Amino acid sequence: MAVLTLGFDITIMNVALPTIATELEVGTDGLQWMVNAYVLVIAGLMLTCGALGDRYGRRRLLLIGLGLFGTSSAVAAWTDSAALVIAARGVMGAGAAILMPVAFAVLAALFAPAERGKAVSVLVMGLGVGIPLGPIIGGYLLEHLWWGSIFLINVPIAIIAAIAIAVLLPESRDPSPRRPDIGGAVLSIVGLTSLVYGVIEAPTRGWSAPVTMGAIAAGVVVLTGFAAWELRVRDPMIDLHLFARPQFLWASIAGVLVTFGMLGLLFVVPQYLQFVAGHDPLATGIRLLPLIGGLVVGAPAGERLAARVGYRVPVSAGPAVLAAGAAAGAATDVASRYGFIAAWLATAGLGIGMALAPAMDAVLDALPTEHAGSGTAITMTLRQTGGALGVALLGSLLADGYAGRVNTSGLPAEAAAAARESIAGALAAAARIGEPTLASSANAAYLHGMSLVLIATAITAGFSALLTGLLLPGIPTPDSDDDRLSPAATPVPDDSEG
Repeated sequence: MAVLTLGFDITIMNVALPTIATELEVGTDGLQWMVNAYVLVIAGLMLTCGALGDRYGRRRLLLIGLGLFGTSSAVAAWTDSAALVIAARGVMGAGAAILMPVAFAVLAALFAPAERGKAVSVLVMGLGVGIPLGPIIGGYLLEHLWWGSIFLINVPIAIIAAIAIAVLLPESRDPSPRRPDIGGAVLSIVGLTSLVYGVIEAPTRGWSAPVTMGAIAAGVVVLTGFAAWELRVRDPMIDLHLFARPQFLWASIAGVLVTFGMLGLLFVVPQYLQFVAGHDPLATGIRLLPLIGGLVVGAPAGERLAARVGYRVPVSAGPAVLAAGAAAGAATDVASRYGFIAAWLATAGLGIGMALAPAMDAVLDALPTEHAGSGTAITMTLRQTGGALGVALLGSLLADGYAGRVNTSGLPAEAAAAARESIAGALAAAARIGEPTLASSANAAYLHGMSLVLIATAITAGFSALLTGLLLPGIPTPDSDDDRLSPAATPVPDDSEG
């Protein structure tokens, strides 16, 4: 429950942006910051939050994260100011930056290896199911309530999750915590925020724009300094020597590449369903359900396969299945029926679920339990940064493929510019000036761009399958009575308990 809203909170905003723009009279820049503030804060704070969970207690950090997430959601729901919505989205990002790595770290403390895979698959399903649910929930709420309801829905879930965690979850933390690494925290926050900001701005401003290149370069320089600092300081915030463990390294890379593919699908398919196929936001979300179904089936299947034959098989087979689904999707054309779309979406979802759950279990299996938070934060930060980079790269590929094919000859200058900018602009211009041929050209051009994105996704997933098949060790740790807590174990006392 703690992570359920994190998935759909990213995609639910996309459905609500047109309504928010009208109700709050906010321009494009303001709308972009409502989305990007959340992503930036998550990327910047996740490493630090994972380490804080190890030091100060994971249950405590989960409750703080839920408090931040729920409170800021309530503020965003009832405000009438775009600036306050942006600020609230930033605070929601801080809550999410706590919840994501610490939730996975709790599993390493609570469950022995024989049981942990099942728990990981449930958590992965919670995160994965939430992403496609965003358009469904958002479309329904906007149809029946006001725009603020897309934020308000987070509040009761956060309250119920907080009560359950406070009552049922044992506390766990590093029994011998290191000294706080203030320098490492500052460097990681500045470096990651700068890098992700540059990546986010690239599709809008251009990859060669001074702001884009400057932010990315600054992020790389600061993160290089962060790595040097962590290798030299006596008590580092994160242990970079974890990358010397092949299981941790290649399972983390597999997770990044599969996340890249998943976000690529979620970037292009909803636009295809809404603009080319002509569905409203709610109907678009419903038509993404096969992706959810594939993921829900794939996650436990991958976990069971990992328990029997090791991590390598599902973590390499999953991307191969994703590649097959994306490659099939690249053949989509204007005449394609929804049954074909549903089939390749379900195939892709199956591959995503098969890979993500055992990949995360492999990461946890490679970590000392006392450092599960900081170690998990590393791989989750890589996924977040890789996902942002993937959306930016694939978005640029889609834009170039679309702009190169749409036919704007003979159109008024304003209509031609709008048509080249996006399919939404082309369809609006076609309706305004009565040019059905422009709409047909835009649909065909978008399908061309989508095919390029899906081919790139298939290649990336195939590369992930090859890498992990060759290099991931992937034998689960034998079941043992280690220092993991059982659900009935005596909790670590809070400081207030003495």
